[in-house]
Amino acid sequence: MRFADRREAGALLGQAVVEGNPLAPLVAALPRGGVPVGFEVSRVLGCDLDVLVVRKVGVPFQPELAMGAVGERGVVIENREVMRAAHISERVFEAVVAAETAELEARVRIYREVAEPIDPAGRTVIITDDGLATGSSALAAIEVARAGGALAVWVAVPVAPADSIHRVEAVADQLIVLHRPHRFMAVGAWYRDFSQTSNDEVRDLLRRSREGG
Repeated sequence: MRFADRREAGALLGQAVVEGNPLAPLVAALPRGGVPVGFEVSRVLGCDLDVLVVRKVGVPFQPELAMGAVGERGVVIENREVMRAAHISERVFEAVVAAETAELEARVRIYREVAEPIDPAGRTVIITDDGLATGSSALAAIEVARAGGALAVWVAVPVAPADSIHRVEAVADQLIVLHRPHRFMAVGAWYRDFSQTSNDEVRDLLRRSREGG
């Protein structure tokens, strides 16, 4: 299964999520690629859309490889397996965390200019992204949602590999994945159009969701 783009993947994902009948749903999309997906999921559910900002903490010499993640409310996730394999010390990890936290705070300011945060307390928070790689960002997002008083935390993504599925299933209340390939490669391999989502697109979708568009 390959998706045309994130919007198509989100529309299909929304149909799968609605079958679960979440109580008082709130879609919390991970910027940036998770926002077009989450926008479509929220349209299918007829519910609010918000962003849940987290940042991947990448290995310095291989930034796409996540050794953890940071999120709002000071959440920090460590992937000890990756750190050991890449011989990353706590000091190096903390330095990357500091840099990513600064970037996270900058992005939060950009998005909150057009959309104030929605209180997740007492709601089923449905975290969306365009796919799971290591799952570290999703794990950080789950902790942030729980810290906000979410009734339940679901994760919904179009595609994910088995090892990340196991990591996220262990802590999420529910995980919905449309495609679980045996040979994963990378998230982008499962999209025909995987062009980068810009901050302007994120802001536009947030604005449209608040205006009912």
